[in-house]
Amino acid sequence: MKRNFPVLLIALILTGLAAYQMIQNGQEVRAAGGIRPPEMARNKPVPSFTLQGLDGKGYQIGGEREKPLIVNFWASWCGPCHEEAPDLKRMFDKYGEHFDLYSVNVTRDDRLEDVKGFVKKYDLSFPVLLDQKGTTAELYRILFVPTSFLVDKHGILRDVIHVLPPEMLEKRIQLLINSQG
Repeated sequence: MKRNFPVLLIALILTGLAAYQMIQNGQEVRAAGGIRPPEMARNKPVPSFTLQGLDGKGYQIGGEREKPLIVNFWASWCGPCHEEAPDLKRMFDKYGEHFDLYSVNVTRDDRLEDVKGFVKKYDLSFPVLLDQKGTTAELYRILFVPTSFLVDKHGILRDVIHVLPPEMLEKRIQLLINSQG
């Protein structure tokens, strides 16, 4: 127990900091007369957005689609993102005809050269979108990366995941593909 105390203390501090930031962000939005981002909840529509990809094309999320979608938020400096990238690539290579994968780089907190290096290192073949101002990450209430949203073809949030072992990731993707949503 004594060895776990520092870890528990750090986790408690980080949780408190995240809660404080969420409260502050909400107060800033209200003070500015803005509208709070919609709640992210399973079985509810995801917020719509459009971002430009590294390929120069615009990509839109929200509403009806031909296939289910995974929206993966990440950054090149994030260790768990490096851990997750090869598994996402394998799953996309294996099941990509049955779902779309949009990899959203939180570019505000990253460098474009590092983003391009990450994409090259892992040979990512799915669209990499650039959230240059961080507004999409805020809209989706991203507190840490990586975070992935599994969205059915009707634009409904089905699941939120972080780094998973490959077999669990595959099961979640299969559930998304097979959902009747």
